[in-house]
Amino acid sequence: MHEISDRFVDELVALDPVAATYLGVPGHDHELTDYSPDGYQARAELARRSLAAVRAAEPRDDSERIAQAVFAERVGLDLELHEVGADMASLNVIASPVQELRQVFDLMPIETPEHWRTLARRLAAVPESVRSLRAGLLAAAAGGNVSAARQVRKVAEQCDTWSGRGGQSSFFASLVARAEGVDDSLRSELDTAAEAAAAAYAGLADFLRGELLPKAPAKDAVGEERYRLWSRYFTGARLDLREAYEWGWAEFTSIEAEMKQIANRIRPGASLAEAAEALDADPRYQVHGQDAFQEWMQQLSDQALQDLRGTHFEIPDPLMRLECRIAPPGGGVGAYYTGPTDDFSRPGRMWWSVPADREDFPTWREVSTVYHEGVPGHHLQVATAVHEAERLNKFQRLACFVSGHGEGWALYAERLMRELGYLEDDGNLLGMLNDQLFRAARVVVDIGMHLELEIPAGTGFHEGERWTPELGLEFMLTRTVTDPAQVRDEIDRYLGWPGQAPSYKLGERLWRAARDEARQRHGAAFDVKDFHTKALKMGGMGLDTLREQLALL
Repeated sequence: MHEISDRFVDELVALDPVAATYLGVPGHDHELTDYSPDGYQARAELARRSLAAVRAAEPRDDSERIAQAVFAERVGLDLELHEVGADMASLNVIASPVQELRQVFDLMPIETPEHWRTLARRLAAVPESVRSLRAGLLAAAAGGNVSAARQVRKVAEQCDTWSGRGGQSSFFASLVARAEGVDDSLRSELDTAAEAAAAAYAGLADFLRGELLPKAPAKDAVGEERYRLWSRYFTGARLDLREAYEWGWAEFTSIEAEMKQIANRIRPGASLAEAAEALDADPRYQVHGQDAFQEWMQQLSDQALQDLRGTHFEIPDPLMRLECRIAPPGGGVGAYYTGPTDDFSRPGRMWWSVPADREDFPTWREVSTVYHEGVPGHHLQVATAVHEAERLNKFQRLACFVSGHGEGWALYAERLMRELGYLEDDGNLLGMLNDQLFRAARVVVDIGMHLELEIPAGTGFHEGERWTPELGLEFMLTRTVTDPAQVRDEIDRYLGWPGQAPSYKLGERLWRAARDEARQRHGAAFDVKDFHTKALKMGGMGLDTLREQLALL
């Protein structure tokens, strides 16, 4: 079982060099992925062949039994998405081939001339990879699979930014300008490749507007059938969507009520928006400049690693290095995490994507996000799995991130830090609860918009009307105190990535329930550190599989 899974990853990275870099598998950093119909077909054939082998194999022990369930569920869903043409049609503002092809360069080492030579070869391959991407999107469109017009327009704008339109330097030119210690020949090679890559992205923007946009549906909602498939992909669970929608409303209402109490402590009689305004103006929560903000999140992350190691979590030495960086401009607003390589030569990294001209950062909004992306959130979770080479196969360690499991854990980690006493300051606590409120609102808005559900009575918001993108934006702007720029990005994200946004809260719901059930089973003997350690060492999996495994702890 483990051998089949290992072999699958080895063959997959040869067919998908961009994924190889994300997964930290060496040997493919000079290549790029084929996004044409032939490329997708080759990867689907590998998945089909490997899935059949895994299903036919007889597990030799518990570790192989778990590995079989994880592989069958994940790769089986990959094939379902391929069979309906959803993989090749993928185009959205946050996580589709257009972004992956650009962002893969963020993960490449650039310390030596040899590193730059490898990067130059990959840059030179961008135009061909973009051509394959265009061919794949056109083929998907011919089969009736096209992202909504909103996504096409927004991604075209991203391509404009990365290509340098509007008088700015292109992402690729800015990247190669950082090359030091290279000879004139390599410098010329880098400049030529960067110019060609920028031109390819400019051409991609024109293609999206000129050829794909006329084929794109105006309606954003994907409907219940397609939503159920994506929901299973992002959660690894067969959800009762209407029950989840109702639970999301209940969770939102509960968190909102607690936030109002805290807002009153911050400024008596203040609304949530007024309390947020007061905190934004408070010098105690101000950091000025992007360099200072990067330093602030690095220090907070380092402190969490030091404090939690040996007390609340087992944190091996390789996990103690976590780099915090400001992401290149052009992508969506917010933070994200990229995992370490298998040998930890590339560490885990927390990236913060902010508007290029932003210089003021109110930290009360961001403390819990550092815990979410770092420790005890994504870094502890993902890097622990990578570290478990003796227990987990390559697929489990490197290639199996399920949003409901991973984002659910990271959101659980935010709440856990409150339980451990790290969010006693009312400002930081309000920031954490607003993140929780925001994720509860995602459950309501994402399911509501895509299924066009009715807004129930008693909510105080357009009761009896059916969700639209406009109502979704209004709800997030008026019922949360999240940065408006991020809210606008978020609505675009939900509409182009159906089923992903609710996976945070729904995953956290399962993690919390599983811990409570384990505490009830073990009574006074329950050890939460042991529970966390065993749970994280199992690696990623879908929520239905996770529920089964956590019931055994």
